[in-house]
Amino acid sequence: MASQTEMEKTISQAIDQFSAGLRELSLKIHQNPELCYGEHKAHDAICNYLKALGLSNITIIPKAYGLETSFLADYGDEDGEVVDFCAEYDALPEIGHGCGHNLIAISSIASFLGVVAVMKQTKIPGKVRLLGTPAEEGGGGKIKLIEAGALKGTTVSLMSHPTPQFPHMPASSTGVAFGSCLAATGFLANFTGKPAHAAQMPWAGVNALDAATLAYQAVGLLRQHIRPSDRINIIIPEGGTAHNIIPDKAQIRVNVRSETLKEMNSLRERVENCMKGAALATGCKVDIVPAMDPYADIRPNESLCTEFTRYMGSKGMEYYCDLQKKDIGAFSTDMG
Repeated sequence: MASQTEMEKTISQAIDQFSAGLRELSLKIHQNPELCYGEHKAHDAICNYLKALGLSNITIIPKAYGLETSFLADYGDEDGEVVDFCAEYDALPEIGHGCGHNLIAISSIASFLGVVAVMKQTKIPGKVRLLGTPAEEGGGGKIKLIEAGALKGTTVSLMSHPTPQFPHMPASSTGVAFGSCLAATGFLANFTGKPAHAAQMPWAGVNALDAATLAYQAVGLLRQHIRPSDRINIIIPEGGTAHNIIPDKAQIRVNVRSETLKEMNSLRERVENCMKGAALATGCKVDIVPAMDPYADIRPNESLCTEFTRYMGSKGMEYYCDLQKKDIGAFSTDMG
């Protein structure tokens, strides 16, 4: 059996071997940003890259688990542990790869190829898998993959993500090894009133924009009574079409986040009640429609994070391992 030092060397050499090609792949994904469930170029580029390597005994399945832009690559057998690396590659509307999902993709690909190399050398039992996970940005791609059985039998699922400098991080830190994410959900509140001429017969109308405005103010007052880690973000994308017509349609888009899934569900109910109360007060009707699958909070593995911090430290890179949760990440992910 090879020593840990020998295995680490094999992994590093494998990643170095593929580094130039992975950088080219990252730039290709970055230069062609695609929104959730539309990542066809990224999907094809990654699958073609893996196939072109010509590595033996690696199975590559495009369009895996019923999703057009998911894929699966795996090596090994079911006799041992099953380790998954998740690759994201969807972009944000208008700003492209602001979250660096192209970097997430190649980090997971590099990790997968490094583990394959050491498994081939040492004959370690088990299976390593590279799972293409589309639609993280609001589409809940991993949720759909879980529902399709993609993670059945998985021992551990791993992924890295670019991150900003958190307030409690030492300036010397290279990155974060243990960090939490907020649970998140979103919904639309569609208000319906009654149109009327705003100058001639305003009393005949029921103002849907009034309901949306009242709901917005109610949520503002609610913020006094929520936890410091809670987040409620609102926009009003629809509120009428002409200044001289009482708006009969208005819409509020809401995003709710909390430290845990349980707290998030409770907060969401309180925000929904603000919408319902505003509709009642103005004589409108309101229809509340889910806008995304709920994202659970992240629960990182302390042992893995601690070992990762130790290993990276041995390579001269300091990682911030916040086991005390001084920083509650203000972002959310379907990795939860």
